[in-house]
Amino acid sequence: MAKITLDGLRHSYLPNPSGPADYALKEINLDWQDGGAYALLGPSGCGKSTLLNIISGLLTPSDGRILFDGTDVTRLPPNQRNIAQVFQFPVIYDTMTVRDNLAFPLRNRGVDEARIAARVAEIATMLEVEPMLDTRAAHLSPDNKQKISMGRGLVRDDVNVVMFDEPLTVIDPHLKWKLRSKLKELHQRVRATMIYVTHDQTEALTFADQVVVMQEGEIVQIGTPVELFERPQHTFVGHFIGSPGMNILPAEADGQRVRFQGHDIALEGAVTGSGGTAQVGVRPEFVTLADTGVPARVRKVSDVGRHAVIEAMAGDTPIKAVVDRTDVTQGSEVHLAFRPDQTRLYRDGWIATEAAT
Repeated sequence: MAKITLDGLRHSYLPNPSGPADYALKEINLDWQDGGAYALLGPSGCGKSTLLNIISGLLTPSDGRILFDGTDVTRLPPNQRNIAQVFQFPVIYDTMTVRDNLAFPLRNRGVDEARIAARVAEIATMLEVEPMLDTRAAHLSPDNKQKISMGRGLVRDDVNVVMFDEPLTVIDPHLKWKLRSKLKELHQRVRATMIYVTHDQTEALTFADQVVVMQEGEIVQIGTPVELFERPQHTFVGHFIGSPGMNILPAEADGQRVRFQGHDIALEGAVTGSGGTAQVGVRPEFVTLADTGVPARVRKVSDVGRHAVIEAMAGDTPIKAVVDRTDVTQGSEVHLAFRPDQTRLYRDGWIATEAAT
């Protein structure tokens, strides 16, 4: 296991990049602590896989360094970085038994058979696959194949980092929750440094202690799942995290006064900075129906069980609210109130209010 440091890291696929737009990965400075569980989260094309390939040694960055426990590994090939990787599609040998698949990474490094047997038994118990140890991998279901692929990544106890690249993409939806829970349990037991790459917010938030949210090659926020939900530092995080995502409303900002469609909006704290495109951000969970507030007309009501999601139009701007089950119907005239301590101003996408005290 290792602390991983990314120091001034940038990467371009062009031979002579001339500006920020030419970089698939913009400058990144980041520390991942030894034994932590981290997720790289973002949409396709945001730079997640590029960053993972740089850490693993499949790509050499255009600029910057990668350090494992303070040792520069930027120019080292993958086999000298002492890493394990679990891919989107299971990487196992169908002609081998489950036992031999789990043992393969250790046998390949000359570990003695007694140690191999003990370690395979330990991992099989963690993964709950002991009954299938002598089954050929070709006969396994897709979810069990991916379990074994995970086990191959975890069987070595001397790796610097275990990296997971969209490992649940091919798994049936009803089995994903079970495998996510198992992976979280495995991390808590083995305490290896783990990096999990995904575009699925549920996977990232249920696995990781810290989530790195990326957009267009840039890190826009690093935080716990609670921090990402409760105080997004960028409108992209507010939109990407949560279902439904944060309401992002066009606003006018004049000093400490912020208005939306002529209505003064109370914010969590003092406004900072000036200029730029102003927007108000408030999550649907903190929008309520009230006697006074922003007037709107209900366009749609979605009953999702314990609560309803209302989509209303304030002029030509849609606003979503998550409310208790209600008798509000399509076409109703309502007033919407925003909870002040959860309402923020953003300038050019970045947060521009002081935190609530």
